[in-house]
Amino acid sequence: MRTIISVLFLAALGWFGYWFIGSTAHEKAATLWLEERRSKGWVADYTALTVEGFPNRFDTTISDMELVNPRSGWAWKAPFFQVLSLSYKPNHFIAVWPNEQTVSTPHQKFTITSSDMRGSLVFEANSSLELDRSTITLKDIMVSTSDKQSSSIESAVLASRQSETKDFAHDIAFDANNFVPSAAIKKWLDPKSILPSAFETLVIKTTAGFDAPWDRIAVEGSAPNLTYLGVDTFDAKWGEMQIQAKGTLDVDGLGYPTGKLSLRAKNWKDMIQLAVSSGTLDANTGKSLETGLGLVAMLSGNKDTLDVPLSFANRVMSIGPIPIGKAPRLKRN
Repeated sequence: MRTIISVLFLAALGWFGYWFIGSTAHEKAATLWLEERRSKGWVADYTALTVEGFPNRFDTTISDMELVNPRSGWAWKAPFFQVLSLSYKPNHFIAVWPNEQTVSTPHQKFTITSSDMRGSLVFEANSSLELDRSTITLKDIMVSTSDKQSSSIESAVLASRQSETKDFAHDIAFDANNFVPSAAIKKWLDPKSILPSAFETLVIKTTAGFDAPWDRIAVEGSAPNLTYLGVDTFDAKWGEMQIQAKGTLDVDGLGYPTGKLSLRAKNWKDMIQLAVSSGTLDANTGKSLETGLGLVAMLSGNKDTLDVPLSFANRVMSIGPIPIGKAPRLKRN
């Protein structure tokens, strides 16, 4: 009996020592990372940094946190930020964001509120901490701008995992319910207020390739640039309008896409009218599209549903044979 008690005592003492060493390492790693940001000119302020969770967890909480990246002009401020992990899974973390936080860009300040925002992140077990997979869940999200415009999402899930077929690529899925755009966006998209206030469905499944891995270096320096986009599913339904897409795009060194997406659009004439009303398309282009695509729709047997390619070439976007404008530039830097 004494032997058993002694063994249990030594095991408990050993585990306490392991947890103490591990918690100290977590605290030092977080503190060092913040100090390194300051040494590179960042603002990296906080009032307290603690590690709790004995005996099986390392729960790091940073209070009154503020980060400012002078290179990008982006800033983030939150009353707290938590990184939770199990002591026996050192490369798997749970990130917990507060119910209110602010993100500032060189052009706008955003206040983000939520009832729940957390993510599960698994990294490669090496010093660069390359992201392996992640799942972020969002509930009752509202994003408000400094000019009093607000957009909201009832619930959403954003998930990613490293692609098995491409280097520096991730399979990404996003599923949002009841997305309500701000009044300004709604007025821009739907100036005549024909459509309901919320998107019923927004589902995206894609493979995104980059020119570098998403790792610690990407967070601390410049984010990788997009080089490839394979769209498996894009499905957005807003009132009686629905648009679906799939296809692949390559992105050149200057950030311009080339390739083709297959589009299916229900009540597509309403989409053209909205684009013209909002100024996205000029009236002549809209009329040409409606005439030309009307013939395509009639040939398919359903005048209200359109199946047509959206092409990107020579920095121009085209629907079928009709150019509709400049292609977007997807390169960040």
